[in-house]
Amino acid sequence: MSDPDLLLAPGTLPERLAATIAQALACGALQPIATRQTAVEDGGVRFLVRIVDSLARKEGLRRHLADAGSIAPADPFLPPDPQLQVGILSDTHVAVLNKFNVLPCHLLLVTRRFEPQETLLNSADLGALLRCLREIDGLGFFNGGARAGASQPHKHLQLVPLPLADAGPALPMERLLLPGEGGSVVPPPFSHAFARLDTLRTGAGTLHQVYLDLIGRVGIRPLERAGALYQSDPYNLLVTRRWMLAVPRLAEGVGPVSVNALGFAGSLFVKDQAQLDGIVRLGPMRVLCAAAGNAGAL
Repeated sequence: MSDPDLLLAPGTLPERLAATIAQALACGALQPIATRQTAVEDGGVRFLVRIVDSLARKEGLRRHLADAGSIAPADPFLPPDPQLQVGILSDTHVAVLNKFNVLPCHLLLVTRRFEPQETLLNSADLGALLRCLREIDGLGFFNGGARAGASQPHKHLQLVPLPLADAGPALPMERLLLPGEGGSVVPPPFSHAFARLDTLRTGAGTLHQVYLDLIGRVGIRPLERAGALYQSDPYNLLVTRRWMLAVPRLAEGVGPVSVNALGFAGSLFVKDQAQLDGIVRLGPMRVLCAAAGNAGAL
């Protein structure tokens, strides 16, 4: 039985999000990771690169807790930390703060019952995301598997408000994705499938059909296993109020530099100055092409 006080009535998400953040910061449940930001121009895109010096310590702590616990680490979403829970979105999904957030107001849209992260998204998943996008102008994204940047096996989408930074473009990769709005006429060089649509005027069922079409175009096939549909390969999905983008994944990153869905929006994260120097030397777009493949290969 759901607590009626946690049900999110339409139009209340922004206010509830702000209140939950304030309370979680006050009690220490929310632990933002400090970063410093720089910009790297490459391939017609002004990439945002955040240097996350404390990320290595976070990863070390996570490994330590996993090693010290049971054979299977506890699911942090069953149940979610009540100090981080923003509210119940639907019968199937709950909104939870990202405990170790780099970007402000970072939401996780988590299934209320365990579902593997590698299962295909369904209409309920995209309906939960659509519910949030109607109230927060943001970037929704999904990391389909560990090679695509997923760090938890429990299925969850994510949402961060736009713009992604205080200065510069709201979403750097849009310059290549939306050439009709003053952007480049050259599409992104990494393998992808793209659909322009008015997400807010699109129902969850239609959004799901667009999703299935896009992942199919990048080679992701449904695999039935134990009564559930799994992805054949890892991929990333990005969704805004105006478009949807699917990207196949060939590699988790380049060397020590990892890439998740935010990389294909034009936002990258590195652990230290050495990794930043490596991205500058290689070029961010080359990093994305190594992670996803070159578009000419599809």
